[in-house]
Amino acid sequence: MPTHFADPAALSDADLRGAPVRYPRPSALEEPLTWAIPTVAEAAELLGLHTVGDLLRHLPRDSGEGRLIEELVEGEVATVVVEVRRITSRPVRRRGMKPLVQAIVVDGSGVMEATFFNQPWLHRQYVPGTRLVLAGKYQGGNRFRVNSHAVTDQLVATGAAVAQYPATKGITSTQILAAVQAQRAHIHDVVDPLPLALRRAEALPDRVAALGAAHFSDHEEGRRRLAFDELLLDQIVQLRLRAQRRGAHAAVPLDAAPAVSAHWRRELLPFTPTGDQLRAMDEVDRDLARDRPMQRLLMGEVGSGKTVVALHAMLRAVDAGRQATLMAPTETLAEQHFATLSALLPGLADDGLLATAGLGPHPPVRGALLTGSTTTARRRALLARLASGELDLLVGTHALIEPDVAFADLALAVVDEQHRFGVRQRSALDAKARAGHLPHVLHMTATPIPRTLRLASFGALDVTALRELPKGRRPIATHVVSGEQGRARAYDRLREELLAGRQAFVVCPLVSESEALAARAATAEYERLQAGELVDFEVVLMHGQMKSREKAETMARFAAGEADVLVATTVIEVGIDVPNATVMIVEDAERYGISQLHQLRGRVGRGEHASLCLLFGPADSRRLQALAEHTDGFRLAEIDLELRGEGEITGTRQSGMARHRFARLPEDGELLARAHDRAQLLLDADPALADPDHALLAAELAELESDPVAA
Repeated sequence: MPTHFADPAALSDADLRGAPVRYPRPSALEEPLTWAIPTVAEAAELLGLHTVGDLLRHLPRDSGEGRLIEELVEGEVATVVVEVRRITSRPVRRRGMKPLVQAIVVDGSGVMEATFFNQPWLHRQYVPGTRLVLAGKYQGGNRFRVNSHAVTDQLVATGAAVAQYPATKGITSTQILAAVQAQRAHIHDVVDPLPLALRRAEALPDRVAALGAAHFSDHEEGRRRLAFDELLLDQIVQLRLRAQRRGAHAAVPLDAAPAVSAHWRRELLPFTPTGDQLRAMDEVDRDLARDRPMQRLLMGEVGSGKTVVALHAMLRAVDAGRQATLMAPTETLAEQHFATLSALLPGLADDGLLATAGLGPHPPVRGALLTGSTTTARRRALLARLASGELDLLVGTHALIEPDVAFADLALAVVDEQHRFGVRQRSALDAKARAGHLPHVLHMTATPIPRTLRLASFGALDVTALRELPKGRRPIATHVVSGEQGRARAYDRLREELLAGRQAFVVCPLVSESEALAARAATAEYERLQAGELVDFEVVLMHGQMKSREKAETMARFAAGEADVLVATTVIEVGIDVPNATVMIVEDAERYGISQLHQLRGRVGRGEHASLCLLFGPADSRRLQALAEHTDGFRLAEIDLELRGEGEITGTRQSGMARHRFARLPEDGELLARAHDRAQLLLDADPALADPDHALLAAELAELESDPVAA
């Protein structure tokens, strides 16, 4: 354990005997902060610095190296750590200006004069011997104009480290440091929620020592203790949610004999499932046979066959004489899922109202598609059959959770790309099950999720991963293409494939031109290619703003080989299967994330011919180079997390909310794993945290759960 922490857990009785007793006063942390300058107060509000506790939880990012006086260059803006030798105040002749304060300050390398403006009281406050952090501009001639300043207890040494706080316009890091120094004594009002035994088992300092270290000495060691607390509480919340869903709610067991599902797998599935798919089906079967609702996340490599596992689960509901649904976040994706289910259930035909499929000796499976584009007459008839139980399977969008959608007996829900649905939307789907029950839920994601992020964001779910690809999938060569010469060679290569009878995708980020984004739009690129590089070939266009019928007709033409090139937006990201397509070109590839590019790449390489993915973008892009070097989606997911961070991947950075205050993922992955294991041990031994040793932990957890932002 680091010696600088002076952790009470490491002190002997002799060390503590006779020591003054000071009890923490947590209410002091709720006292509002006061700032002398209104503009600084407004900036502090923007940073969320409302109370003393907010300020003490606002940790420095790191400790940057301060400059030396002898190293300063005229005109340089710098931070120095100095000691006051002499300080004076003198009046200024200009009307309205307050007296100037000038101080002779020194460090280990030299001496200079520091000037403070509009703060005449400082000559009484900063007496000789006071150590200061000064931020400002060196004006040459040993003169330094001070912009912000703070008292510090740091020794004035050569190249002293200076804490760098997250700041914003109107308030500087040094002003925040000054405020922290002023409130330093209140660190002792912080209560440590972790029992002594737990701290000893994990070799952790107490929270007071950690908070002091994070601000004033060993920033990283202090931050890690605070991050452990944060991750531990988060894991307790997730593990409790998982236990509550399993224990407090009932689901209908789907344990009937596998009649329809077995016949489908044995006689109608057009290929042999992979080992991973079979294992996933077995895990799903075990979950469905229980009377507690399944909560399983099915994630997998591009083309690994998640929909096959999902259809198996849905047919297990049909085996039991009940209903199943699949909810997708977009209309295009819902349509693609319905088309895939149609292909996986041979004989499935849409008669304009119902989809029916004969399954040998078994009754037909009846399914339908419900989206916002479903006509009023069709919707009315569809909902009547759903409520009567005539429909077995329903695929759709958010339209599934509208109030007038009533199932006769919903037992299973498949939620695709579940992170794109809110908690209320998923709860509304739960409410569609029979009274007093919850449906079994299979969550699907086409993006492999690193273990670190799974623990942090999906800890309440069981996880199944599909890594194995079906036999016959061909490798896809990926290249980053830059410059006009590279573009010309890329289209030469594309035409070679087209002349050999293959097909290609060209993906653009926008539907129509945008001068602000300066991106190649799908419509403009479609027109350009028709008159340019692909003038001799049949080119078609598809994007999300087209009507459903138009998109379906375009996709049908391309799949049938009637068109050579499909120019599209990312509506083709998932669900499209054209084995004859061997080239994927992505314009402005740098605008996409790694996982999305990997999904797009997965649209080719599905047939007997080798395939090619060409990413148009900067040659030095780490993201694009990762795609060129790796084909494993799980490895790419790790790289994506390293490059973008947890906040961007979970969407919290874009929303303005920090997923964690102290923890940094993925670099704190080992700390997260420790917190997960410790949370499990705590809840196994004391599920309600009722033990007196856990009282403070339970109180902090209750405070966290009552905060709507934190929850």
